[in-house]
Amino acid sequence: MDNGELVFNGIDGSTGGYLHAPTSLSALAEAIRGVQFQGDAVKDLQYHIKQPHFGVPYGVDAEDLSQSGWALLAAEEAPGEVLTALAPLRRLRSEQAGDRYREFIRGDGYLRHEDKRAFLARCGMGSALPANPEKVPYYVLLVGGPESIPFSFQYQLDVQYAVGRIAFDTVEEYRRYASAVAAADAVDAPQTMRLFGPRNPADRATQLSASKLVAPLEKSLRQHEHAWDIAAIPPEQSHKRALAGILSSGDAGLLFTAGHGVGFPRGHPRQRHAQGALVCQDWPGPLRSAGEGELAASSYFADADAEKLPEVRTRIMMSFACFGAGTPLQDDFAHIPGSASAAVADSPFVARLPQRLLAHPNGGLLAFVGHVERAWGCSFISPNVGAQHDVFLSTLRALMGGRRVGHAMDFFNDRYSALTSELHELLDGVRRSGDNPDHLEMIQLWTENNDARSYIVLGDPAVRLCGSGSSSPSNGTGI
Repeated sequence: MDNGELVFNGIDGSTGGYLHAPTSLSALAEAIRGVQFQGDAVKDLQYHIKQPHFGVPYGVDAEDLSQSGWALLAAEEAPGEVLTALAPLRRLRSEQAGDRYREFIRGDGYLRHEDKRAFLARCGMGSALPANPEKVPYYVLLVGGPESIPFSFQYQLDVQYAVGRIAFDTVEEYRRYASAVAAADAVDAPQTMRLFGPRNPADRATQLSASKLVAPLEKSLRQHEHAWDIAAIPPEQSHKRALAGILSSGDAGLLFTAGHGVGFPRGHPRQRHAQGALVCQDWPGPLRSAGEGELAASSYFADADAEKLPEVRTRIMMSFACFGAGTPLQDDFAHIPGSASAAVADSPFVARLPQRLLAHPNGGLLAFVGHVERAWGCSFISPNVGAQHDVFLSTLRALMGGRRVGHAMDFFNDRYSALTSELHELLDGVRRSGDNPDHLEMIQLWTENNDARSYIVLGDPAVRLCGSGSSSPSNGTGI
């Protein structure tokens, strides 16, 4: 935020310039005033922040699938051959979860236009309650893209449960992923972590993410995780070829990236293939790229680059980038009250890059944590207290400690719940009492809320960096 404007992340692949023009704080604040929350959703989130063990009941070990359970949830029209292709994963989780293994498929599967409350009610579960693994297991794997099971359903279910999604183009990709997870389950990942964050010339967004997110994370992780080999790639060396080397060499059991994601306008022939691709140090920055035409593919790491990798040896990848995990049908964020939200794609979709990394023919990622829609650079910087990377740090440390990825994401869910409650109260005061809150405060709450909500897990939410035979953190309380 500078000179009364909010600067966004993201590079427009069709022009080589910024994906979104800077917006004045006053215009954005006026739009935010018109934001409406669904009452039930707010109640669930408000309940969540009051409960110390909202994920699973007290005494249930969230890391032990025989206690917390595991479920597969597919749309009722999901092809039978896809479910058959997932047999190795289904068999593994059935053995581990025992009588707390469930499959919600065909007539019991997700019904079109169903929200979280309706689905849970069908299963005999209330919405604002800890997960009851006897009815709906804590770990839930969605099977299918957002055109069949919406992103919004995943956001809301994930507040209460540990949710992941797999969505591929072919049956073979489902088979590859299921086989890779089953093969890796008993094997410990190397205790190596790499952080990758370019700092492109004359670009404020990556200057912030490199200095205020990547660098502090490296410092904090080194202070706490002494058993791990942790290193951040210097920004000036964060080129496309370096990212390819990290993914395929085995140097990073866990990888964190931060930078711009590529976006394309609706209808562009490259949108489906390259939306969410990761911009690397190869991009010369806004001054040199302005007016040069379409962004060169050499500037970003996309699905085609993932396909060229000889293998993928990184186990879990977390990425701070616009559209890194997927793209919704419509603009998720504030717009002029009374107007229709703009369509940003012909249909919602999961990003190609994580799809290719998860289903690589020679082994792939077990999980990808990324962002749907825009990622907000100001979400980790507070005007009042400076850089705030604690949620990222806690999630990464939980993963390094062996926590299952869906459980590790609780830190983002806690933040989402708290911020939604605060923002709802602030906007309720505007509507009911005519309050006139500070523009900066309102925008900060709104951007932080959207950012925390829109992180999702692509992959099985029960995967982790330590093998099934290793000890894992547990205090018996579900925390």
